[in-house]
Amino acid sequence: MTALTDCLKRHAASTPSKTALIDAYGNTLSYESLFRAVTEAAASMPRTRALVFRASPSADFIIRYLACHEAGVAAVPLERDASAEEMDRITDLAAKADIPEGVADILFTTGTTGNRKGTMISHSAIMADAENLIGAQGFSPSLTFIITGPLNHIGSLSKIWPCLTVGATVHLLDGLKDLSAFFGAVDMAEGKVATFQVPASLRMMMQMARRHIAERSDRFDFIETGAAPMAQADMEAWCAALPHTRLYNTYASTETGIIATHDFNAGVCEAGCLGKPMRHSSISIGADGFISCSGATLMTGYLGDDEATRKVLHDGAVHTADRGSIDSEGRLRLAGRDGDVINTGGYKINPVEVEDVAMAHPAVEDCICIPAPHPVLGTSLRLLVVTNGHAPLDKKQFAAFLASRLERHKVPLLYSVVESIRRTFNGKLDRKSYANATEQ
Repeated sequence: MTALTDCLKRHAASTPSKTALIDAYGNTLSYESLFRAVTEAAASMPRTRALVFRASPSADFIIRYLACHEAGVAAVPLERDASAEEMDRITDLAAKADIPEGVADILFTTGTTGNRKGTMISHSAIMADAENLIGAQGFSPSLTFIITGPLNHIGSLSKIWPCLTVGATVHLLDGLKDLSAFFGAVDMAEGKVATFQVPASLRMMMQMARRHIAERSDRFDFIETGAAPMAQADMEAWCAALPHTRLYNTYASTETGIIATHDFNAGVCEAGCLGKPMRHSSISIGADGFISCSGATLMTGYLGDDEATRKVLHDGAVHTADRGSIDSEGRLRLAGRDGDVINTGGYKINPVEVEDVAMAHPAVEDCICIPAPHPVLGTSLRLLVVTNGHAPLDKKQFAAFLASRLERHKVPLLYSVVESIRRTFNGKLDRKSYANATEQ
C-alpha cells in the first residue's frame, strides 16, 4: 500500500535539494532533510496505536505527523489550544477503541455541540484524496501551496497530501492575521502559488487587499475554497480580480473525503455549483434529496462509535445531511444542509439563499439568517448584519433591496446590526449557537 511517506522517500532520492517545507517560524526543509527527520522521529516513536498531539504551523508538527504514518501509528492532531484534559480524554478513548489496520489519521470534528467524533481515515483514502486533487486541480512539482488554516482539519491538512505526492512545496503560515506575511509568501515562491481559504477569509482578503491581489494576478495558479457556502458577489469579485486564475469551489468533508470541485472562473460562476465528482469518487442523490458519496476516499468509521458509524456509512456510501441535485452537465448543486432549513409560513427557506443576496449589499460585511419567534407565523426570518462602515444600513432600504432579489416569503421580517457573527474555528457560520438567539 502506497503511503505519503513512500512519496516523500521517492522525492528525497530524486530531488533531494528541492524545498519541501517552509514553516511559519522561518524553518526550511528540503525533501532530503524532511525525509531524514521523519525517519529519525519514526524510529523513536512510542509503541502505541495512536498518538494525540497539537497541530501547529511548524516543521515539528509536519515531522511528527509524517513520522506517525511511517511508524504505523494513527496520527490524532488536535487544535493548537486543546486543553490537557481534552488530550488525555482522547488519548484514553484511542487506547480503548478498536482502530483498524491501515488507519492513518483520526480527525475530530469541530464539536460546536460538545459531541466531537473522531473520524478515522486510512492511508488508501489519503492517497485517493491526493490523486483526486492532483487530477482535478493540477498540482505540480513547481507549485508552492500556502496553507493558513488549522492542520487538524481536513480543509488544510488535505493540501499537504497532494503536495508531497507530486513533490511540490508546502508553505505554512500562522493564519491570516498578518496579510503582509501571506503576500510575502506569494512573492518569495520560486514558481506559481496556490492556497485554500474558507469563504469568510476570501471575503476579508478582497475587502482589505484587493489591490495587492490584483497586482499578483500572474503569481496565482489556483485558489480553492470550501467548508461553507461562498456568496455570489464574492465569487464574482475574485473572478474580476484574477481573470486568468483557476478558482475552485470544492465539496468535501472529513467523513467523505475530497469529492467534487468546480472552477467558477471558467464559464459557470454560480453559488452552490460544486462541479463533477473527481477520479476516485461518485455522488448520488436520494429520493429525499440528500447527497450520498461513495468511492475510495470515504472514512473508515468513527473512533469507538460503531452506532454512529452505521448511521452514516452503509451500503458502500457515506450518507450526508446535505441536500443537493445533479444538473444536466453532471455537476453537483448544493441546496443546503438538513437542520439549517427554516420553516416559516408554510415555506421551507434555505438561509444561505438569503445570506447570499444580503452579502451583495454594499454596506454588508457579514451576516447570518436565523429563525425568530412570530405570533402569527410561528417562526419568521431574522437577519443579523455586520456593517462594513462604508455606508450606513437603512433597514427599510435594505429590506427593499432584498425584496427586489428574493421571493416575498424569503425576505426577513426582522433585522439587527451586530458587531460580529459567530463562526466555528474553520470558518463556518455557527448556526447552532444561534438556535435560541435573542438578539434584538
